[in-house]
Amino acid sequence: MSGDTIFGKIIRKEIPANIVYEDDLCLAFTDITPQAPTHILVIPKKPIPKLSDASAEDKELLGHLLLTVKQVADQAGLTENGYRVVINTGSDGGQTVFHLHLHLLGGRSLDWPPG
Repeated sequence: MSGDTIFGKIIRKEIPANIVYEDDLCLAFTDITPQAPTHILVIPKKPIPKLSDASAEDKELLGHLLLTVKQVADQAGLTENGYRVVINTGSDGGQTVFHLHLHLLGGRSLDWPPG
């Protein structure tokens, strides 16, 4: 069901992760190299390499990912002060794992532009 990346291995439970949310479509876990006090990755179980590879058939899944980020942010206590959601796409966009993932960052004030 999932691709041969570190995220595919996390989905298949072949390597451990601190999973904070899971349903039939996606998984959320804490980032091992956090860039903020709260840094959670939300990934689809379907192996979409990057956002630019998503198709019209992925519309519901993409919406589900955003609603999952909202739910996980609520659970993490980030809603009152705010948070940032980032999707890095491709090498120039800073993507290092080619399995679509959303970064949920919060717990401190985040500067703009990001980098």
